Amino acid sequence: MHASRRHFVAAAGAAAAVAAAPRAFAAWEPSLRYPDPSVQILDPSFAKYRLALASVERIAHGMRWCEGPAWFGDGRYLVWSDIPNNRIMRWDEETGRVSIFRKPSNFANGNTRDRQGRLLSCEHDTRRVSRTEHDGTITTIADKFDGKPLNSPNDIVVKSDDSIWFTDPPFGILGNYEGHTATPELPTNVYRVDGRSGQITVVTGDINRPNGLAFSPDEAKLYVVEAAVTPRVIHVFDVIDNGTRLANKRPFITAQPGETPDGFRVDVDGNLWCGWGMGDPHDGVMVFDAAGKRIGKIVLPERCANVCFGGVKRNRLFMAASHSVYSLYVNTQGVKGG
Repeated sequence: MHASRRHFVAAAGAAAAVAAAPRAFAAWEPSLRYPDPSVQILDPSFAKYRLALASVERIAHGMRWCEGPAWFGDGRYLVWSDIPNNRIMRWDEETGRVSIFRKPSNFANGNTRDRQGRLLSCEHDTRRVSRTEHDGTITTIADKFDGKPLNSPNDIVVKSDDSIWFTDPPFGILGNYEGHTATPELPTNVYRVDGRSGQITVVTGDINRPNGLAFSPDEAKLYVVEAAVTPRVIHVFDVIDNGTRLANKRPFITAQPGETPDGFRVDVDGNLWCGWGMGDPHDGVMVFDAAGKRIGKIVLPERCANVCFGGVKRNRLFMAASHSVYSLYVNTQGVKGG
């Protein structure tokens, strides 16, 4: 039996022990036919991105709350945060083995890699952005602004000039489940850390509880989720002044009632692949084209928090959902930096 199948069988047994699990979640099975009906074409333009002989796979299960997937192509493995369990997990592509990458993780949330291949993590408990060096030591990239502690860094991307951009809502200090209770001392800003000087600046303070963020393929635009509005909105900014500032904020995608966009990544054609919820029939990944039109959907039995692209050809979409991680091969590639 293939390693990934063995893991699925073990995970299915664990799922059966959760008597209170929703029926659709507990009974989830991989598609037995192609094309996978979970991959839905909402607009004809999405058809070219769906691979007829690829289906959604559940590669890991048993976490409390999955977030922040990041791909390590040089090692062919995926890492992601299991926030309430205070750990970062690892899945190996060749063996299908799931293991603990780091524990404690300081209740890490979003992760990505910089252009030198080092892991960047948003940590709730330490209220910082950290970098894992090649030798395994951990460096603090940002934990304060104007002498005050950050709130709880949430999601993170890296631009081609090596600058680090991250959001700082208060979610990790609102209770003791995803961090620890503390009083916010700063607004909920989006920050930029200069790749050379390390200087931290506010690129916008005009988003109420910013969440997921990503650059367009040409890095001329930055998309940011505003989480403290109902319904949630993904805003877009122009990136100006040699990539150091934002301007011209405007709504790009407004969620429909009951929908919750979270984290997202962008492919080389400028499509946004967005973690989506909350509850049936919204759970999964919603795909928007560069004009903000809904073109596709990947239906999952759990709310999806965040995604990343990986695999040997960077054409495998990894989806961090509530208790599980799923993957799907698609006919596109993710851009670098997320």
